Amino acid sequence: MPYFRRSGGRDHIFVFPSGAGAHLFRSWATYINRSIILTPEGDRTDKKDTSAFNTWKDIIIPGNVDDGMTKTGATVFQPLPLSKRKYLANYLGRAQKKVGRLKLIELAKQYPDKLECPELQFSGPNKLGRVEYFQHLGNSKFCLAPRGESSWTLRFYESFFVECVPVILSDQVELPFQNVIDYTEISIKWPSTSIGPELLDYLASIPDEVIEQIIGRGRQVRCLWVYAPDSEPCSTMRALMWELQRKVRQFHLSAETFWLHNGSVVNRNLVEFAKWKPPMPLP
Repeated sequence: MPYFRRSGGRDHIFVFPSGAGAHLFRSWATYINRSIILTPEGDRTDKKDTSAFNTWKDIIIPGNVDDGMTKTGATVFQPLPLSKRKYLANYLGRAQKKVGRLKLIELAKQYPDKLECPELQFSGPNKLGRVEYFQHLGNSKFCLAPRGESSWTLRFYESFFVECVPVILSDQVELPFQNVIDYTEISIKWPSTSIGPELLDYLASIPDEVIEQIIGRGRQVRCLWVYAPDSEPCSTMRALMWELQRKVRQFHLSAETFWLHNGSVVNRNLVEFAKWKPPMPLP
């Protein structure tokens, strides 16, 4: 792997698109700790001693929203006017014994007219269908996104397409394309330690015209959550290329590369890079 060795992997990119992030590769810290990692997951400290995500080199990618909601034209579900929405807020997900989610379920029992929190089922007669899921999600002004097994949540991205305001209740969450997007303009982040009646009171105090403005701004950037073809002027891939472009270096350095007066790059044995032969020991 001479090209990997040349920069210690700094100019290599690895994709870990699941919620487990780079921890799927148990030896990531040994072999690819300097490489750029693309992942939706910025924090796994609930299950690991450390997070694989490094804000200075890695890039958060958005979760994959249902194609029926992201396509151009008629979608699976059409957003409702705010005046026709039944609830102030909702949380659609399983409890998974997570503190924040359990608090929301208890809060919904106290305020059933304001907060909808159905326990989602993977199978059986009570399982929500694809369309039903988005109908429930879009029947509130605010969509709550608490932490689950990890800090990221697909509901954050889905909320932009059903046009409810996402309320992040996950303190360690990392969001994509922060060099491009001002999240204070399109979402709310509330402390997960303050999930209670005060949250509902705060959300109820926000006028509908302000909610419409937040939704409108979200409508302008949600194309960045769509894994669309290169022909599209706005897509996840385009934003990803913006982020990668910011990381391009003129010069690549590692502990195992050296250079001489004539500009040639050599290894520890003073062999020129062009003449390196695999297999090479990993850095």
